[in-house]
Amino acid sequence: MFIATLIAKESLNERDIQSAIAALDATGAIIVRQSDIVDDRAVDIFFEGDPVASRASLEAIAGEIDVAVQPENNRLKKLLISDMDSTMITVECIDELADYAGIKAEIARITERAMQGELDFEEALRGRVALLEGLDTGAIQQCLDERVKIMPGAETLVRTMTKGGSTTILVSGGFTKFAKPVAQTIGFQSFHANVLGESDGVLNGKLDGPIVDSARKDELLQAAAQEQNLRLDQCIAVGDGANDIPMLQRAGLGVAYHAKPKAAEAADVAIRYNDLTALLYIQGISASQWVTE
Repeated sequence: MFIATLIAKESLNERDIQSAIAALDATGAIIVRQSDIVDDRAVDIFFEGDPVASRASLEAIAGEIDVAVQPENNRLKKLLISDMDSTMITVECIDELADYAGIKAEIARITERAMQGELDFEEALRGRVALLEGLDTGAIQQCLDERVKIMPGAETLVRTMTKGGSTTILVSGGFTKFAKPVAQTIGFQSFHANVLGESDGVLNGKLDGPIVDSARKDELLQAAAQEQNLRLDQCIAVGDGANDIPMLQRAGLGVAYHAKPKAAEAADVAIRYNDLTALLYIQGISASQWVTE
């Protein structure tokens, strides 16, 4: 048995549901039942059939509606692991930090290519960090204060899952100087990121310690699941770039959030229209159960 969850950016109506049922019928799926419309935005359709064909057919429905297709079993996840930049926050920290050095456009071009999977992540990261050599470390706090904004729905998602007993982990190919305050603000229980090298109050253009890249994110997911005695199908991963693909594919449910094409293709679910609270609807958690403070 599978669940197809429709989540509308504004409101969901009966016409949208009938379009979804017709799309599922076209794949040969057998509709078993459907839920009532939840919060005027979401509905679950339970069916038997081909989940891959069903997702493709449902994603072709008109309107600003996100679709998730997943097995009925283990819908409520016990571990959330998430990327930070452009996922839990609205910006790429290295691009914004580069603006204080007057080289944002140059850095941003490299960042975009790395996120698209066109460049080796570690090589691109070290190259960009080298360009920041000599920048006063005070720019980091200034960037945090002026540029870093929490993604809509992030705090509600993380705090709701934490209260429900889930483990929540922030993993970033960015920097600990940003990841630590972001994790604390949103409510993540732990974080992992890269360490910017600094000397005498300025960045030295180097990184200290091992790199948090795609392989490391995948390793952290597996290690956390093992530590918590969880199966991978009890885990949900969310990210937006090529660096997130291994963990998106490893987790029981990989969610690409407003993502680059390669990440969206690799993930089980692609959220294109809604904010991060969509991940709660996907788990069957309605607004009355959300933690908003």
